[in-house]
Amino acid sequence: MKHSLVLFLLLFTFLPANLQKLPLVINTWGFTNAAVEAWNAVYHQNLSAIDSVVIGCSVCEREQCDGTVGYGGSPDENGETTLDAMIMDGKTMKMGAVAALRNVKDAIAVAKHVLLYTKHSMLVGNQASDFAEQQGFRKETLTTNVSKQIWSEWRANNCQPNYWQNVRPDPRTTCGPYKPNKIVKINSRDENSIFGYGKFNHDTIGMLVIDREGNIAAGTSTNGARHKIPGRVGDSPIPGAGSYADNEIGAAAATGDGDIMMRFLPSFLAVELMRQGRTPSDAGRLAIERIIKHYPEFMGGIIAADKYGNYGAACHGIDYFPFSVFNLESKDVQLIKIKCK
Repeated sequence: MKHSLVLFLLLFTFLPANLQKLPLVINTWGFTNAAVEAWNAVYHQNLSAIDSVVIGCSVCEREQCDGTVGYGGSPDENGETTLDAMIMDGKTMKMGAVAALRNVKDAIAVAKHVLLYTKHSMLVGNQASDFAEQQGFRKETLTTNVSKQIWSEWRANNCQPNYWQNVRPDPRTTCGPYKPNKIVKINSRDENSIFGYGKFNHDTIGMLVIDREGNIAAGTSTNGARHKIPGRVGDSPIPGAGSYADNEIGAAAATGDGDIMMRFLPSFLAVELMRQGRTPSDAGRLAIERIIKHYPEFMGGIIAADKYGNYGAACHGIDYFPFSVFNLESKDVQLIKIKCK
């Protein structure tokens, strides 16, 4: 036993420094609780990157991290909470996702079932909920007293803010139902997309895990934008937008104004920039800059990691962007904050 330990220490000592950083867990925002559980899974239990992402994101679904993940948050215009989630396997390049999932709390776990037990990539709405029930998940309301209060206060405030434009009556002063205006004003950017995103409407937990064998997984889970139009799906379950993983290169995950981010596929772009030799930090920064060129008031952040365990982040539209990291070097979960543009 003693000789085996000595041999392990010698091998570890002479490993390239970059390989000494694995496994790795990194996730958006200050959700250190999720990072700790994912680390326990990937390091102490030696589980796969896929399983560890599911375990980590599930923590935030259960604990309703910041009210932006899981049940009982971000009610839509009808007062209903729906969930979006995805998981991507960087080894096989397969993914599973659910969007506008109703009445099932375990969104990231259902997305994993889509990945494992179907040849599809995404299921949506009531049919996604039916699939979940067939797979053994329990249907139950996602509404809570808190989400009811949020919705009631919004209605009492003439449904302000909302996501409508080019409709009548004026959505800035009243609730619908709305009808299309005959004359449509085409804006250079979405004015109404700016108002609603911030510390408690940032939309997503995005998590990246690299396991002991170098396999990479990326996942996201969210309850979407508060007061969204029913049926709205943001970037979180969209591959390349919410997150992306490729064993050959690394992974990335984004968070913030999903309606804008999904138009630019920032997670895919960050991975491709790392493929070209950019560092994770530079890749994230360039992906964000691609967005703000068109939407200067955009709010969002991105985390990225290469296959060796090097990581970085970039952000825009808020003062600071926190993210959580756990690896062999840290020996404990770290909460890192970077200054945004």
